[in-house]
Amino acid sequence: MRLFAAVLPPEDVTAELASTVAELKTLPGADGLRWTGRPGWHFTLAFYGEVDDGVVAELSDRLERAARRTGPFGLAVRGGGQFGHGRALWAGAEGDLATLRLLADRCEAAARKAGLEMGDHRRYRAHLTLARSREAVDVRPYLDRLGDFAGRAWTVEELVLVRSNLPRSGVPGEQPRYEAVARWGLGAGG
Repeated sequence: MRLFAAVLPPEDVTAELASTVAELKTLPGADGLRWTGRPGWHFTLAFYGEVDDGVVAELSDRLERAARRTGPFGLAVRGGGQFGHGRALWAGAEGDLATLRLLADRCEAAARKAGLEMGDHRRYRAHLTLARSREAVDVRPYLDRLGDFAGRAWTVEELVLVRSNLPRSGVPGEQPRYEAVARWGLGAGG
């Protein structure tokens, strides 16, 4: 199964962001972007790709330990950025980013210890993907609007292992479906 570890923003936080994204979708050229649906908004901590069923239990045990070793922390969605000259448009984060990065590092280490190949380590960049494009796009108008966005802060209290079910119908615009495989409270049990 295709898995990743993530922080999921609460419903009221995604509702705030959704109103700003609705404005972004009215900008010229917005129909040329593939917008991520609100159910898919998350902060990926570590992407694992296809994981054999036999490895999931050990990965889960190690992620549970990572969650226990990391206390709850404050986070908010704020601002935005891009990857690949407009190929990915994202909302950023503010708050206790040091703890968010630490949790991301622990999620990556958990995978390595469970025997998953993680490739080269890259410094974690907190982002919530809003839209993608197959070609380079000038996203400056979107970034100007996102620059003013500041969502309400919340306390991150859990780590979630998420399964990504990729579209299979071939219908243009169909979104992946995400389902929580497991959840662990942060700091639970020390």
